[in-house]
Amino acid sequence: MLFLQVLFRKIIPTINVYQFYSMKSYNTNQIKNVVLVGNSGSGKTTLGEAMLFEGGVIERRGDVESKSTVSDFKEIEQNNTCSVFSALLYTEFNDHKINILDAPGLDDFIGGVVSSLSVADTALMVINAQNGVEVGAEVHGRYLARASKPIIFVVNHLDHEKVNWEKTIESIRERFGNHAVLAQYPVNPGSGFDAVIDVVTMKMYRYPSGGGKPQIVDIPDDQKDQAAEFHAQLIERAAESDESLMEQFFANDTLTPEEFQKGIKGGLINRGLFPVFCVSAKKNIGTDRLLEFITQVVPSPDELPAVKAGNKEVKCDKSGTPAMFVFKTSMETHIGEINYFKVMSGQISEGMDLVNNTTKNKERIAQIFAVAGKNRNKVPSMVAGDLGATVKLKGTRINHTLSADTSLKFDPIVFPEPKYRTAIKPLSEGDEEKLGEALQRMNYEDPTIRIEYSKELKQIILSGQGEYHMNILKWHMDNIFKIGTEFLLPRIPYRETITKVAQADYRHKKQSGGAGQFGEVHMIIEPYKEGDTKPTMYKIDGKEYKISVRDEEEIPLAWGGKLIYYNCIVGGSIDARFMPAILKGIMEKMEEGPLTGSYARDIRVCVYDGKMHPVDSNEISFRLAGRNAFSQAFKKANPKILEPIYLVEVLVPSDRMGDVMSDLQGRRAIVQGMESEMGFQKITARVPLAEMNKYSTALSSLTGGRAIYTMKFSEYEQVPGNVQDELLKAYEAEQDEE
Repeated sequence: MLFLQVLFRKIIPTINVYQFYSMKSYNTNQIKNVVLVGNSGSGKTTLGEAMLFEGGVIERRGDVESKSTVSDFKEIEQNNTCSVFSALLYTEFNDHKINILDAPGLDDFIGGVVSSLSVADTALMVINAQNGVEVGAEVHGRYLARASKPIIFVVNHLDHEKVNWEKTIESIRERFGNHAVLAQYPVNPGSGFDAVIDVVTMKMYRYPSGGGKPQIVDIPDDQKDQAAEFHAQLIERAAESDESLMEQFFANDTLTPEEFQKGIKGGLINRGLFPVFCVSAKKNIGTDRLLEFITQVVPSPDELPAVKAGNKEVKCDKSGTPAMFVFKTSMETHIGEINYFKVMSGQISEGMDLVNNTTKNKERIAQIFAVAGKNRNKVPSMVAGDLGATVKLKGTRINHTLSADTSLKFDPIVFPEPKYRTAIKPLSEGDEEKLGEALQRMNYEDPTIRIEYSKELKQIILSGQGEYHMNILKWHMDNIFKIGTEFLLPRIPYRETITKVAQADYRHKKQSGGAGQFGEVHMIIEPYKEGDTKPTMYKIDGKEYKISVRDEEEIPLAWGGKLIYYNCIVGGSIDARFMPAILKGIMEKMEEGPLTGSYARDIRVCVYDGKMHPVDSNEISFRLAGRNAFSQAFKKANPKILEPIYLVEVLVPSDRMGDVMSDLQGRRAIVQGMESEMGFQKITARVPLAEMNKYSTALSSLTGGRAIYTMKFSEYEQVPGNVQDELLKAYEAEQDEE
């Protein structure tokens, strides 16, 4: 057996899947799912490493600097010494399996946080004791609030000489309220840190210099009063989680150990209590006690409310219908697609056939792995609540549901809107197809990357969470997929429209021997507004035009807005069979507006007269006549260029408010409002997309990386006159070059 293990590992060293690993089977009530969140640099990956070491899943602790951690195992993460993708880990402690999701700390990679929250039951919010609550923790806190996830604060780096414990706790309470209650506090924070007072167990834990197993002793006399005060606060907050516990507390002025534990768990579940723990992840101080608390108090998947799958509610029950939800898809060399899943109900076993209720295809679960970062250990089955991975599925990816019940489909993960745009092109034209395939693979792995092959802009437009996010994608193109690429300034999807009524007619006549071409079209165009009544008369340049609408066609445009096409021909001056050809010519100019070649929108067209030739009239003649008549009328109708306006929300520290406001005003922003939100100032503004290029980089520079923003499309508005003149000149110059 040993020989086979060694042989297997030599044959496939890069896969890190150990077929012969023997792992204990766990029931749902023995499983805990936690996610490590917090600002980049707070020590999440190092804490995860310590948790695995304490549980015996790894034999030695790696570190970020030496690029030896089990979670940051991809080359790009090791090069940049920060997490880019979320990583699934697990440890075994006190007869429990603790699944750990190590989420990225940078806002550019928020997709990994959002997907992890969809399957985690409790968050460990890691706070750097040197800096207190940083903007990354604030961002993650907002997502946790939306998802109603319990929080345990883990104050890390307490061994650093610049630690500020009091300020850190103050910042936690300032941003997250008085729900944050001390479960521990450090005896000697700073370079000599080695002891904590635990106000849950009312003991002191003193750790050896290298970390590890502590000496558990009575609380020293000089700390007893303070510990008793914090203990009383924790008991009171625990009692508030349940009416029956409140009655016991009022009757006895305390709670029994069993009631105390029940109250803390209830407080966690209803987000009325956020315990605060103390660690030095790098020295492995406090990790064992944190793991012990997780196994004793953190809710198991079956203790939480049922999950919705459409109109159904699915309990996390081992005896239920087998069902699993894919929360992450990863691409790896030599393996291909790896799908990470949560067992939502029942039990999933090797060889089981399930239906993908998104694609309707049958999938066989050939292998199941318990995942510890780069190490994937083969197991025969997993029960409801557990997290794992599988390979070799035919068409299953993130957000897909696999189940024995074909009507079961869990709600998809909703990812944040992109806030950074760029265009990309291959350096070699022959690589266009390869680039498309590579971008699609990156989108599977990171759904916050949006890809648009824009016919309108004649560019491949990439959208993501920031400039760093896009640079990481380009690194993958250049180094993993071996496709040379360059970023270009993305064009803006302007729109064209008109602001007044105009008339034009155009005769298309061509004679070149034999059958010729003839078509004449008279039309009136005007701006379209929802709810307008049908026209009966126009007065243009002192001349009246009586209109009788015989037929109407309303065309919703794929790029937004509408075209209303009226057939107002009386007396048969144009045969009805030519009307679709005229519309086709109009649509050609709608797709390539007369001003800048942008899409046109929100226009009503009345074709009211024209002429035919009994021999030379045909569809192409009327298509060209309609196209040119529309173009001429458009230019007379006081045309305007519209630009996309985005609603932008910026969360900024108060001391940087002035700089951010000045920058926004320089971007033609219209500020809608300002308000305080959890220690930050929130600025809401409407900003043209054309002015948002590289805003994430500028905002980071202005605020030292402490501000964040979101942006969402709002509507189209007319550009100012000076901007329109610049756009027209630029388009004319571009046409001259071509």
